[in-house]
Amino acid sequence: MAESLRLLLGSVPDIEVVGVTGTVAAGIAETTRLRPDVVLMDYRLPDGDGITAARQIVVDLKAAVVMLTASGDDDELVLRALEAGCAGFVAKSEAVSTLVTAVRAASAGELLIGPSVLARLLPRISRLEKPISAGLSNRELEVLDLMALGCADREIAKRLFISVNTARKHVQNIVRKLGAHSKLEAVMIAVRGDIVRP
Repeated sequence: MAESLRLLLGSVPDIEVVGVTGTVAAGIAETTRLRPDVVLMDYRLPDGDGITAARQIVVDLKAAVVMLTASGDDDELVLRALEAGCAGFVAKSEAVSTLVTAVRAASAGELLIGPSVLARLLPRISRLEKPISAGLSNRELEVLDLMALGCADREIAKRLFISVNTARKHVQNIVRKLGAHSKLEAVMIAVRGDIVRP
């Protein structure tokens, strides 16, 4: 399957496949060596699960991770991957065009989870014992609310009557202030900290 994905993604003009591996250990080693922008990680690997590798790749190597799953309906898996800092999910049953869109979106720092899945998961995220004081501005709180609805940067810009670049800057500030590694993780932190409501 990995070789098939290499061929499919490698045929897309704006995507360069720099490496393919088949284990957690090799994935971490190659990500360390090659420093890709995006890592497409399978959940089930011979020497462990992809979520363990994703956590290390996101935190230590600063690459966006898209989790490849057998099904997008496994909420427990999705929540664990979110907590590990994954940028999103693609089911193996999805069309190649969805996978291409996911890789492009992850590279641009976009959310890679459908609004319906996000809406289903947010109420299940447990609250932190102490509220978070992130020092977010009123505008950043407005942007965060739209992020929690699954809006991409263009949609945020449109709804708030601001430029896309300004929307991206607000998103980057929110992610940084919340100490997150991705937009999805920022939304999770905000829900847990009662900054936004699910």
